[in-house]
Amino acid sequence: MDPVRPGSPYQTVIEALGSYPQKKFYNVSKLGGAKYDTLPYSIRVLFESSIRNCDGFLVKETDAMNILDWKTKQNNVEVPFCPARVVLQDFTGIPAMVDFAAMREAVRNAGGDPVKVNPACPTDLTVDHSLQIDFSKWPETVLKNQEMEFGRNRERLQFFKWSSKVFKNISIIPPETGMAHQVNLEYLSRVVFEVKDFLYPDSVVGTDSHTTMVNGLGILGWGVGGIETEAVMLGMPVTLTLPEVVGCELTGTASPLATSIDIVLSITKHLRQADVAGKFVEFFGSGVSQLSVADRTTIANMCPEYGAILSFFPVDNVTLKHLKHTGFDKAKLEVMEAYLKAVKLFRNDESSSREPEYSQVVQISLSSIIPYVSGPKRSQDRVAINNMKSDFQACLNEKSGVKGFQIAVEKQNDIVPVQYEGNEYKLSHGCIVIAAVISCTNNCNPSVMLAAGLLAKKAVEAGLVVKPYIRTSLSPGSGMVTHYLSSSGVLPYLSKLGFEVVGYGCSTCVGNTAPLPEAIRNAIKQGDIIACGVLSGTKNFEGRLCDCVRANYLASPPLVVAYAIAGTVRIDFETEPLGTGFNGKSIYLRDIWPTRRELHTVEEECVISSMFKELKEKMEKGNKRWNLLEAPESTLFPWDLKSTYIRCPSFFDKLAKEPVSPQPIENAHVLLHLGDSVTTDHISPAGSIARSSAAAKYLTNKGLTPREFNSYGARRGNDAVMTRGTFANIKLLNKFIGKPAPKTIHFPSGQTLDVFEAAELYQKEGIPVIILAGKKYGLGSSRDWAAKGPFLLGVKAVLAESYEKVHKSQLIGIGIAPLQFLPGENPSTLGLTGREQFSILFPPELSPRMTLDIKTSTGKVFSVIALFENDMEITLYKYGGSLNFVARRFL
Repeated sequence: MDPVRPGSPYQTVIEALGSYPQKKFYNVSKLGGAKYDTLPYSIRVLFESSIRNCDGFLVKETDAMNILDWKTKQNNVEVPFCPARVVLQDFTGIPAMVDFAAMREAVRNAGGDPVKVNPACPTDLTVDHSLQIDFSKWPETVLKNQEMEFGRNRERLQFFKWSSKVFKNISIIPPETGMAHQVNLEYLSRVVFEVKDFLYPDSVVGTDSHTTMVNGLGILGWGVGGIETEAVMLGMPVTLTLPEVVGCELTGTASPLATSIDIVLSITKHLRQADVAGKFVEFFGSGVSQLSVADRTTIANMCPEYGAILSFFPVDNVTLKHLKHTGFDKAKLEVMEAYLKAVKLFRNDESSSREPEYSQVVQISLSSIIPYVSGPKRSQDRVAINNMKSDFQACLNEKSGVKGFQIAVEKQNDIVPVQYEGNEYKLSHGCIVIAAVISCTNNCNPSVMLAAGLLAKKAVEAGLVVKPYIRTSLSPGSGMVTHYLSSSGVLPYLSKLGFEVVGYGCSTCVGNTAPLPEAIRNAIKQGDIIACGVLSGTKNFEGRLCDCVRANYLASPPLVVAYAIAGTVRIDFETEPLGTGFNGKSIYLRDIWPTRRELHTVEEECVISSMFKELKEKMEKGNKRWNLLEAPESTLFPWDLKSTYIRCPSFFDKLAKEPVSPQPIENAHVLLHLGDSVTTDHISPAGSIARSSAAAKYLTNKGLTPREFNSYGARRGNDAVMTRGTFANIKLLNKFIGKPAPKTIHFPSGQTLDVFEAAELYQKEGIPVIILAGKKYGLGSSRDWAAKGPFLLGVKAVLAESYEKVHKSQLIGIGIAPLQFLPGENPSTLGLTGREQFSILFPPELSPRMTLDIKTSTGKVFSVIALFENDMEITLYKYGGSLNFVARRFL
């Protein structure tokens, strides 16, 4: 990889770095002058990237100047961004590498050289992410779960091993190391890249929404769709509207009882109210220096929850101190500091220079923050701990909706007795049945995980216990969490309360929790009990944890443990005890809550240095099972037609050297008629494979038993499974059906079928299909199969009132036309039932946001906007998507 683009017009500003003449860099500060000095730090990184990657084609001089003119051009121009690297996790890494293998196949078939098909951008792929829990009680914990994972996923692990051997510029992080965004933070981050003695800022895009975590280290990064990521791997830039940058000024000092999660949720509330959706957020002010890097990464990690593209903390002295503890050698840190100061990317609180100019400034006092949880159905619904009991009572009273459960007054105090493991327990509304400290956001911050451990230690020493029917688990994103919990002496106490380390990766978060005991499930259903799950994650969609757990709360790790001990959310921690300890003594939360001083002492003595030293040793040593795993070394992957994990997809079957004119969509039926806020969770397959689903039928026909189904995440390399799992979410509300179900109507026959079965019939009949939707179609985490799945179902276009931008880009990237109703119009105002057939004629030459006419079988004609924002998106659509566009270069 050459860090300097040949022929770049900006090579004249390459300079030597002060005391390190052998080190070269683009002096973008000198080039940008006074305008550069007023830019937010995050925009300065974009500017440097545009200067370094300027080639006159993908990145033009005008792009660089537009970024430099950010103050006047924000929100008005599209700009390209070439990140320094890419991070994949296995959920989206497996289909990405399958696509690369399929691309090699297609290039060979078209007469090209398949050996040329390799990532152009440095790419890291972490294998551990989609952990499925089989055993949640000691001693059936880490080793057994790892053995099960390695056994059932051998095929895809062998495919990853093949990928690591044959593809250049990609490294595979083996199993049992940690999840993507955690390893990204702890091991892969450079802060400053150095290639051939050339320096430039580290930056990254990834296939996970939590890629934003690295912004806490001063590394610009965010999550994009798998389709866009694959294009970046092949040398394409990410295109984004030059964003507004919201400056978030932090002042004051946080309460001792407030964890970083409380700070995160408070900031989330403020920023959500400030409407930062689609914007960059950048932190400054005296309060920033009071936050550790762990606190910063936790805050940055949550930015998808308040809608920002990213939340950026510029590198400062706190960052450098952290990097020193994590093993960066002194010489490297000196070069890093000198470079960042030379290009004015180093933030210094003591400097008299003014802060950058921002689009707007939001002020937050840390001293005003008190502990909160979020729920019971949405992460943005925050509940102060001291109001939790009364708020849950209000939820029982409210009508069914975003918070309410509409339980009759006379049934709100119902108690259902249940026998479990020889003892009788009583379940009631608010009872906790799942308590999970999970990997999504918290273990990047040792203080909150240690707080959970210290609280558990004090609880056990006081004689408190957790009821055995509660599904407790601890699934860190990294073995380092286990290391520091163990070295600090708190892990045995977590285990005694049932919080065993079950493995490393997403588990409960993505619905992969162990099933509840049958007796408990039956009791919940029999009594129509509003049972609760409490987890330390970032998302809580109804039904995601378990179909009988209707209330989910997000909380900090110590509060997850506290609520598990209490056994219910209907508790006032201030006035009611958690339980009874030794000698019948009532134990309150304040009795066992660790102080900030205790936490900082343990963190400094037990965590930082040893944690990163052990991780690096582990990475260098590797994984024995992985090292012994055999895999082919052929240029082309030897596809096994019997495999239910890895299959060659059809995305590149029509690989073309030249673009083709868009084809008309004639007499299309509506596959699904959807409402507002349809998320990628509704569209893309995720979690376990239901026994009655189309995917289960396919696997059964292949000779597999339900125990062998595994999860959709593990089978993302098999397009047949994933297509059958598209729109298979039990909470999908199709207006044709009228109730939540993964069903639709096949109109030619009038049958009500699984979505896949209906789509399959339409394809056999040669009938194209479209999707009707309301506002904000494609909300949520970016998922490549939210576009790939509909494409393979035969969907030619989506017609919605508005789109989540990332998902709209994914639709274009796979070759589906995103169409938008005119302002003020929707199916209801136009009198559309969705039972009509639709014909859409595309002109030979498309232009950005042009208006098209749609004619229905009832004779109605109406206009829509073809939601292509620029000529590049039109070009990608004409080639059948971004991957086909990039792949043509190998022919």
